[in-house]
Amino acid sequence: MKVLVVGGGGREHALVWKIAQSPKVEEIFCAPGNAGMRKKARCMDIPAEDIQALADFAEEKSIDLTVVGPEAPLVEGVVDEFEARGLKVFGPNKAAAQIEGSKVFAKNLMEKYNIPTAAFRVFDNSIDAINYIDSVGAPLVVKAEGLAAGKGVVVAKDKDAAVSAVKSIMEQKVFGKAGARVVIEEYLEGPEVTVLSFCDGKIAVPMVSSRDHKRVFDNDEGPNTGGMGAISPAPAYSTELAEVVEKEIIHKTVKAMAAEGMPFKGVLYTGLMLTEKGPRVLEYNCRFGDPETQVVLPRLKTDIVDIMEACIDGTLEKMRIEWKDEKAVCVVLASGGYPGPYEKGKVIEGLSEAEDEETVVFHAGTEVKDGKIVTSGGRVLGVTALGESVEQARLKAYSAVSRIKFEGMHYRKDIGKIL
Repeated sequence: MKVLVVGGGGREHALVWKIAQSPKVEEIFCAPGNAGMRKKARCMDIPAEDIQALADFAEEKSIDLTVVGPEAPLVEGVVDEFEARGLKVFGPNKAAAQIEGSKVFAKNLMEKYNIPTAAFRVFDNSIDAINYIDSVGAPLVVKAEGLAAGKGVVVAKDKDAAVSAVKSIMEQKVFGKAGARVVIEEYLEGPEVTVLSFCDGKIAVPMVSSRDHKRVFDNDEGPNTGGMGAISPAPAYSTELAEVVEKEIIHKTVKAMAAEGMPFKGVLYTGLMLTEKGPRVLEYNCRFGDPETQVVLPRLKTDIVDIMEACIDGTLEKMRIEWKDEKAVCVVLASGGYPGPYEKGKVIEGLSEAEDEETVVFHAGTEVKDGKIVTSGGRVLGVTALGESVEQARLKAYSAVSRIKFEGMHYRKDIGKIL
């Protein structure tokens, strides 16, 4: 088989790494890819959002399976274009990808089908939104409706912060057209958990749980990022809770999407808050999470290509998906200044010394320049290790981190410690 992986981040490197383990796969291409993926795949200079060019390439090279990593091309309809050309592609079509592309769509779906989530109101102008904030007070959560690279959510502890969030999203348009509408939600408290599920349009098979660490600094302080690390499994996610979530949330969601005439195929990301009143959906995504993928896929025993083909063909119920008992920890190494402005082109040292049988360095923002691997993004690397316990995996990951160096590198020291 020839496989094309669309995207160029840490999630896509993890996908390439896992797909390469399948005996079915002879050749992997990635578009655009990064320096780390070059070990396992041929990187093509095609942007992930250039749907026509991707489909043309897949036709030209007779690609047997295309796996789409990022949300933007999914929301823009990359799957529809591939399917129209008779090309096999893993991911939801444009209609189903609305579950991430429009927070208003997702909230209305949950309300209609009685899927537990935070109470909410939708606003299409800032005046009404601000009047509502004045009437109900804070804390509140303010969300831009559309895609905002994981940065469109503001947890506002007071009214001023909520008003400021509305103004920046709706008036200053910091996220462009993604902020045409806002969702204002009740503030929920409790541990967060991510559950990724394989879906074939009819059923969902949840993967092992994980927990992302969004804040840039130790002790969950500082601004939100795309993710500074992750652990699997999520410590607060018991077997009993998993049963409730699968029945009341995940399976209900897949059935709801099918009932709406937009069956969901691919990976459904369910972000949960475990509140005192029970689990609540914080958000849905229409694809693998980043960096959650970097701790979930190393625990997967079953051939991922077999699973993806079953999702596409609607035969997921026939699959037996197995997982390793080992725990996983991923520590993200970021560029100086991230999540604010940062410099690129810093030479990375110590990569080969950091890896062993149970430790892998997933590249996120890297490229090759003058024969050297250099930084090219805010989140640069994800160092993932497996261990018999979270603590063992954590120690292995940080031991590997200590071998890697680039100018301005920073990372959290408490991934896997803060549970």
